Amino acid sequence: MSTAAPLIASDDVGANLSETELRAWRGFLRAHHEVVSRLDHELSHEQDLPLGSYEVLLHLAQAPDRQVRMARLADSVLLSRSGLSRLIDRLEAEGLVERRTCPTDARGQFAALTDLGLARLRHAAPMHLRGVRAHFLSRLTEREQAQLATLLEKVAPPEE
Repeated sequence: MSTAAPLIASDDVGANLSETELRAWRGFLRAHHEVVSRLDHELSHEQDLPLGSYEVLLHLAQAPDRQVRMARLADSVLLSRSGLSRLIDRLEAEGLVERRTCPTDARGQFAALTDLGLARLRHAAPMHLRGVRAHFLSRLTEREQAQLATLLEKVAPPEE
């Protein structure tokens, strides 16, 4: 009876990353997980608004005419199209967003922020921003924030 060889031998795990590279990568993953988990917990428990929903409402609030094509919105909030569609279904049921057909493409749809959605976002924003400051920004000096922003923009340039 033969056993399949492991994809990565235990003594090779991490062999292609230096100690510094591995620390940077793991640190990024831990920091992202920690901050996002805390922010989602706070928004969900104090505002009954999960972080993913908050992000969708924020993107829509910042868009021209408070609407964005569904495909572009999915890319912006890092969800699959089907994942975004399910989230929009929930937000639509709450009256926070509405779907609109694209006047130039019958297959295209927009997600649009309603007045109720904007009010909900405005109500949740101060608490969320306090959390961003408490769990992330307050741990860095202003200079470190600028450095981190520059470094992260090298990895993921800002959207235009």
